[in-house]
Amino acid sequence: MRQVSSSLQLDVRTDAHLVFSVAVAQSHPLSDEHLDITLDGAPLAATEITDVHGTRLHRVAAGPGRLEMTYAATVGPAEPAPVLPADDIVYLRPSRYCDSDRLANTAYSHLGDATGQEVVEKARQWMLGHIVYAPGSSGPADGALETYLHRAGVCRDTSHLLIAFLRARGVPARLVSAYSPGLQPMDFHAVVEVLVDGAWWVIDGTGLASRPDLVRIATGRDAADTAFLTVLAGNADLRGLRVDATNAEGLTPDDGVRRVQLR
Repeated sequence: MRQVSSSLQLDVRTDAHLVFSVAVAQSHPLSDEHLDITLDGAPLAATEITDVHGTRLHRVAAGPGRLEMTYAATVGPAEPAPVLPADDIVYLRPSRYCDSDRLANTAYSHLGDATGQEVVEKARQWMLGHIVYAPGSSGPADGALETYLHRAGVCRDTSHLLIAFLRARGVPARLVSAYSPGLQPMDFHAVVEVLVDGAWWVIDGTGLASRPDLVRIATGRDAADTAFLTVLAGNADLRGLRVDATNAEGLTPDDGVRRVQLR
């Protein structure tokens, strides 16, 4: 069993509509779970919405004040993600942060004629060798092209570039936000799922995660679909964030190469 938790503190400056994506995906069995949201200490009601991939979104309306969200769960293994009829269309298209159309020639120059699992591994190795993990080096509006040019970023940025390269080479790829036991520094983590040989497999362009221990939160085209916080309307400033994730059985050895499905 894996134990995961997170907390956020926000200063809400005007009436606002907020969406939190911190609860584990619907596919995971839970033996215990708590989600609490307060505004200036008073409980705030949240509406849960589940998308086609089992992402659980919690939407709240809040007036001005200090908003605090706390979440904790004990999580069991999930079934592998199903392949939906439109997946190989949706996840081959360019998206907001994964501009595969603008990087098509670049991807070909680095990855060549490789296909399937071979091109996936070549792309992962390219990221490990050329993109420096550097917190604070990228901005919230940066996409795959900016990451390629700057050659630095965090997990979100590396994942966006990896997705863009793979889509440009004909491999459906998508972003997954996850709790990652053993991650250093601890935070929400972004990894990539690729559709190869009729199944979704997880890869990590940073090499920081133990993939068999990951706990799925959200699944989508890129960070626009998977952000832990979205301000739909109004104004709110993030003042604090804490994430924790552990595996009671200890971390599973992971060489980064063997095929792994998110469970």
